[in-house]
Amino acid sequence: MARIVTTFPLPDGASELLRPLGPVAGPDGWRDALADAEALLCLLTVRVDEALLDLAPRLKVVANAVVGYEHVDVAACRERGIVVTNTPDVLTDATADLAFALILSAVRGLPQAERSLRAGEFHGWGFWDYLGGDLSGKTLGIFGMGRIGQAVARRASPFGMRIIYHSRTHLTEDAALGAEWVDFDALIARSDVLSLHAPLTPDTRHAISAGVLRRMRPGSFLVNTARGALVDEAALVDALRDGPLAGAGLDVYEHEPRIHPGLLELPNVVLLPHVGSATRETRTRMAMLAARNAHAVLSGHLPLTPVQ
Repeated sequence: MARIVTTFPLPDGASELLRPLGPVAGPDGWRDALADAEALLCLLTVRVDEALLDLAPRLKVVANAVVGYEHVDVAACRERGIVVTNTPDVLTDATADLAFALILSAVRGLPQAERSLRAGEFHGWGFWDYLGGDLSGKTLGIFGMGRIGQAVARRASPFGMRIIYHSRTHLTEDAALGAEWVDFDALIARSDVLSLHAPLTPDTRHAISAGVLRRMRPGSFLVNTARGALVDEAALVDALRDGPLAGAGLDVYEHEPRIHPGLLELPNVVLLPHVGSATRETRTRMAMLAARNAHAVLSGHLPLTPVQ
């Protein structure tokens, strides 16, 4: 009988699916159960490296309940014959909703207005009080036009935004939703709002560097719901404090769970605790897809969503 280890609590449906294959251990004490594990269900907070794999000599599948897999040494898994899977598609809409919520919040200055109200500073409607910016007529730049980037574009179009994007591939006209492919320099120079949706790779780490931030439009906004390390956070603090950025909306951070202290001090940045996919429905779908991938491999079938 196969042994399954999970690093996070499973919904009932996932537990019921896996239980016929063998006992399910975890999340408490999950590391102690690795010696007999044939399947590992995990999150991005677990580093699946050589050291961990050495503890699990019987492992057949690493089923991530997330999209990104930079925390997994895929090459080491491949050498050991271990299948690696992730959970694309099921969190696209939730993450795109959150990205657009950050765009609206940052551009309209909603957190600042709420803080002012809670501080007792609201004394009735004022013509020039709590002014933010319009989205209509502004240019949304999307860095990484995959599933989530395209979903953000679909949300932005009805708001009257022009959409440009930079991605490794040019989309067909239908898939691009009227968005224009531009090179990276043009993306930075033309975006009123720059929304990040690229995967974290050696090439994209600190893609938004100090030099890039200095070239952004005066009064522009940066939104990141992808991976924190796409952005040089120290440089971002300078750009938010001294310009050219007017504001930012962040759901991910370079050194999670630590937040750069400069970000915490700035009033013009919206900070969320990595909640892009945090709806009950989406997290359940993520866990269920991870469980289905593990079930498929342990049953001798191909996984539903292998990473490579």
